[in-house]
Amino acid sequence: MKTTKYILLLASSLMLLGTAPCKAQALPPTDIVHPKPDSWPTFSGDYTGRRYSPLKQIDSGNVKGLTLAWLSRINVAGPATYTGGDGPVTTTNANSSGTPLLVNGVLYMTEPNAMFAIDARTGRELWHYQWNGVPAETLGNRGAGIYGDWVYFETPDCHLVSLDMKTGKQRWAQVIADVKQDHWCSDSPLVIKNHVIVGVGGDFLDMANYAEARDPETGELQWHFWTTAHKDDPGFKTWPNEQAAAHGGGGVWTPPSYDPELNLLYIGTGNVEPTWAGQSRPGDNLYTCSVIALDADTGKMKWYFQMSPHDTHDWDASQIPVLANGVIDGKPRKLLLQAYRGGLFFVIDRVDGKVLSSTPFVDGLNWYTGIGPTGQPIPDKSKEPTTAGILTSPTSNGATGFPSPAFSPDTGLFYVGSTQSYSIFYKLDTDAQAEGYGGAEHQVGGLGSELRALDYKTGRPSGSAP
Repeated sequence: MKTTKYILLLASSLMLLGTAPCKAQALPPTDIVHPKPDSWPTFSGDYTGRRYSPLKQIDSGNVKGLTLAWLSRINVAGPATYTGGDGPVTTTNANSSGTPLLVNGVLYMTEPNAMFAIDARTGRELWHYQWNGVPAETLGNRGAGIYGDWVYFETPDCHLVSLDMKTGKQRWAQVIADVKQDHWCSDSPLVIKNHVIVGVGGDFLDMANYAEARDPETGELQWHFWTTAHKDDPGFKTWPNEQAAAHGGGGVWTPPSYDPELNLLYIGTGNVEPTWAGQSRPGDNLYTCSVIALDADTGKMKWYFQMSPHDTHDWDASQIPVLANGVIDGKPRKLLLQAYRGGLFFVIDRVDGKVLSSTPFVDGLNWYTGIGPTGQPIPDKSKEPTTAGILTSPTSNGATGFPSPAFSPDTGLFYVGSTQSYSIFYKLDTDAQAEGYGGAEHQVGGLGSELRALDYKTGRPSGSAP
């Protein structure tokens, strides 16, 4: 079993670390709202999801001079400084899909069941924490969250663990989901004021998923939001019955974005279940495949927008919502930008959820017949999976996926990796009460992948004709 991986740092990027000594210190809340230039305190760098750095030292003129400063082996099976948990799982494959956090010259990296603190100047391991959990899906881990002197991460068996960021010693561990129900916990916690926001997913056993706020001091529950509409919720009418909604998916796989002025949290939700066989769940199936705006203090929903009603292709809306301020038709707007897995680029007013534009960012999409009056795509029912198979674009991997986009306020452009691809989707489970994925997919090719720079004012690639 391979249990090691490597991280490296380029010599010229050492200038990003400033002159502070390589010793972990508290992260003030103000440094999350307005990060210091030499830090990266959240999954996306800050609350906006932009992945933008104001640093100018490295540019197109000197990037060719970057050289290797150090390379460090991350040994997941190596001796741990501290351990926690009561289960038998003590090692796991190195399988990170997250972003290292950088605070005061220390990198905080997660793997399933493990966290490391690394001296960013030398690559030296400062501490290693190992979680001994029960067997669970170790599909990856998207990283940590930091609050004051404490760092948090989710474990595969669905515990939220809090550590002392200076030593790696465990403070507490709280169960956030039942792993026996096949919930998957891999999200990067996001700290907002006195809330630790966590997400819970799951794919194979058809369950309802959710986001929660936890107390950073104790891990106790503060609020809970189901991503499939339960009874007494207005969205419940988009489900045929309580059973379908209670097994409807809507996983929270990536950390949300946050607007401190509006105090709104923006969460992208996952695909509906059963995934490729939709006959047991007629309706739009809210709030799957959606972006949802929640009050950060209460978890109450202010607005939502569903990008793929009654999805049958695994096109979740878990792509990072990017917050930017711009001018549309001469009017200043607080915007939410999202390149959706189904191949559409949405520009939304993040105050009220009104869609300002819905534009394809790749060619060849054939799963919708047009854009409705609210900016929502109108699915083409003839492109739903069939027993004989139906050619559809894009594949279930999407026109874009989990790799994060970026936005530059300098250029006003939104940057996203894209793929034009095609699959034949099959429905295999024709039972009235389908379960699981309920189908299969045969990917038949595509026209390659490209990095695209989209103009938020037009929704189109920069420089293209309207």
